[in-house]
Amino acid sequence: MSSFRKQNIVAIDGPAGAGKSTVARLVAKRLKYFYIDTGAMYRALTLKALQEGIDFKDEKALEKVSASTAIQLHKDRNGNLRVFLDGNDVTERIRDKDVNLHISLLSKVKAVRNNMVARQRNMGKKGRVVLEGRDIGTVVFPQARYKFYLDADFHERVKRRYREFILKGKRISLSAVKRDLLRRDRSDKLRKIAPLKKASDAVYIDTTNLGIEEVVEIILNYVKANTHQR
Repeated sequence: MSSFRKQNIVAIDGPAGAGKSTVARLVAKRLKYFYIDTGAMYRALTLKALQEGIDFKDEKALEKVSASTAIQLHKDRNGNLRVFLDGNDVTERIRDKDVNLHISLLSKVKAVRNNMVARQRNMGKKGRVVLEGRDIGTVVFPQARYKFYLDADFHERVKRRYREFILKGKRISLSAVKRDLLRRDRSDKLRKIAPLKKASDAVYIDTTNLGIEEVVEIILNYVKANTHQR
């Protein structure tokens, strides 16, 4: 990858509820880059496995479906990201509870991650992209010029996820959100394959007491200040 393309990749990692998705979308919009939600790609694949009735302990079956399933990301007329699974828009469906409960089982399978990482690298190889996920700066694009790790107090992250569900009209208890987040954190950080961790050269941003716009400005100012360096 050329140095020019490295300079046009923004990698944002962090745990659930840290604000990655919203921040990444806005950063991409301001920079006029394409936004790649890698978590949504894993969610779409999880949905496909559920639709096919695949046993999530069957790693061979999961590998096969990860290699054959069509997953595409497109912007709609308002500039919002839409996720397509085998040609069908599943943007809202992939946020449902059954997907939440199974995604960690799929994402820990090495062959699945290898297939997905290859897809993500292909999507971002030309640069001018903002990618967010769990392993962007450590595995997918470790050579990215701009790396950030967003984090927040656990209780704050729980409240954020709860508000997201309520705003989308989904009925769920705060305690259920807390349990799910604890489970996701444990799975993301302890899995053997590409665990969630901060890249050594990533900029750490604690978003607990920051608004979305404040976080976006921190990232944009860093990118601007370091554009002509190296």
